[in-house]
Amino acid sequence: MTRRHSMKLLAATGLTLAFAPTATLALSEGEAKALVDKLVGEINRVIASGKSESAMYGDFERIFARYSDTSYIAAYTLGNDGRRASSAQKKAYSAAFETYVSRKYGRRFREFIGGRLEVTGVKQVKKWFEVSAVAYLKGQAPFEVTFLVSDRSGGHKFFNLYIEGINMLLTERTEIGSMLDKRRGDIDALISDLKQIS
Repeated sequence: MTRRHSMKLLAATGLTLAFAPTATLALSEGEAKALVDKLVGEINRVIASGKSESAMYGDFERIFARYSDTSYIAAYTLGNDGRRASSAQKKAYSAAFETYVSRKYGRRFREFIGGRLEVTGVKQVKKWFEVSAVAYLKGQAPFEVTFLVSDRSGGHKFFNLYIEGINMLLTERTEIGSMLDKRRGDIDALISDLKQIS
């Protein structure tokens, strides 16, 4: 069974992140909600700004990079292959992945142009918080966007994102695994190619 098939099976069974929490939960419910309120506020301001789509795209990319725990997300997506990567490769991969994933999900945020996001609730799950929001887009039924927030990186960041029920971490781990398979496990080639994806 290939890595790709394994991840598809994992996603199909509904299993999610085996999150390694910090010893204590310093982050509060109010702080988790405040983070997403601020994030959503920035997204909505960009949507309402009247800027060109290309300018909005850059703004959304910066917003994603600012509020997400990209270092953790990068390490998770590399999975077991990270164990054989050198320190230099891990650092280079993390930087390349941050650019790649920020562009990709910045593009997803761009789909909200003409609509809005509204935070609807927050609940604690183990050592993190799930903050729920609803996306209202023109010509579409409202759908849920869920941010998983922790302070494991030393700051308040979201480490996973669900858009219409699609788990970002599992999706990216599957896609990175597939990309690595195509490159016969060559991490340096993966890093180089991630830098080129726009």
